[in-house]
Amino acid sequence: MIRTSRPLLALATAPLLLLVACSGGSTAADDPSGGGAADGTVKVTLTDDGCTAEPNSVPAGPASFEVVNSGAGAVTEAELVNSGGRIIGERENLTPGLTGTFSLQLEAGEYTIQCPNAATETSTFTVTGSAPSSTEDPLFAAATSGYQDYVKEQVADLVAATDAFAAAVEAGDVARAKELYGPARAPYERIEPVAESFGDLDPRIDARIADVADPATWTGFHRIEQALFEEGTTEGTAPVARQLVADVAQLNTLVQTTTYQPADLANGASGLLDEVANSKVTGEEEAYSHLDLLDFAANVEGSRKAFDLLTPALQVTDADLVATIQARFEDVEDALAPYRRGSGYALYTELTPEQVRDLATAVDALAEPLSQVSGKVVGAADR
Repeated sequence: MIRTSRPLLALATAPLLLLVACSGGSTAADDPSGGGAADGTVKVTLTDDGCTAEPNSVPAGPASFEVVNSGAGAVTEAELVNSGGRIIGERENLTPGLTGTFSLQLEAGEYTIQCPNAATETSTFTVTGSAPSSTEDPLFAAATSGYQDYVKEQVADLVAATDAFAAAVEAGDVARAKELYGPARAPYERIEPVAESFGDLDPRIDARIADVADPATWTGFHRIEQALFEEGTTEGTAPVARQLVADVAQLNTLVQTTTYQPADLANGASGLLDEVANSKVTGEEEAYSHLDLLDFAANVEGSRKAFDLLTPALQVTDADLVATIQARFEDVEDALAPYRRGSGYALYTELTPEQVRDLATAVDALAEPLSQVSGKVVGAADR
């Protein structure tokens, strides 16, 4: 059912209009100190030599990054990293010829644009001047604080589920460990973009064998998945389970003090849909257990949560887009529903090619309008 929010819309209008009226800070268009594009757009071109940002300096405020893979085979993503080492924006899975975008509200400072696997992996990026913060608006503040609470809840669930899973692995109980594997994965998949923002932590927790240069260093859920579901053993996995527990505990510590800007929610919602399109609906994520639809559902749940938190503010700026995205979410949820099996989902290997195609079509139809949200969010903050 499409959620309509007429009473909420009426309440929502005043704070955003107040923001529009009072916003007197610098913008990408009028800040004289920046050397960036007049409209705040930055084009990042990926090549196997590295990534080039044009311009490489912009005024503080809203900025949109258009990431273009002009033909790089080894380099398929670009990340914007702040001075604290946290990834605050990225586009992944851009094979040659593809383009992706993300938008952010940037504060002044020195940043790094990072392109993993390039000959030169990093380049500097500078933000100058100052700009009002979108989190000052009550509607956006409610969204970001609500998301902070949601992430903490999910990671708390992840800690408990991972502890139980790891205990079964260390006890050598293959059947119990296989039973607990899927439930331990779901909370992580709901907040995966947050985990990915902490550099090497996500690879340690969630890397597939194709993602690691040396299989001897492979850790995390999928290393244990291979042992359980392909080899039918826990032999040699106890140290991996203990490391997984430690890495999840570190994630729990980090999210206690992590705050978010509205664009983080929008970019995260789109990022989760990208995860579905690029690894879940293709059956690549859970290569041994084939629990891809469980991850699929968790990614969609996390994406929808972020979008729902932004909806009161978005209703003010583009109610038609909100209605479109809500309808597309329901289409995806309806497409997935027939594969529900109790508390889980059918194995990916049970799906026909036509069923996979139908799921992919529903995801693609949602991804396009959802990708517009970050631009709407940072645009609203600057008016």
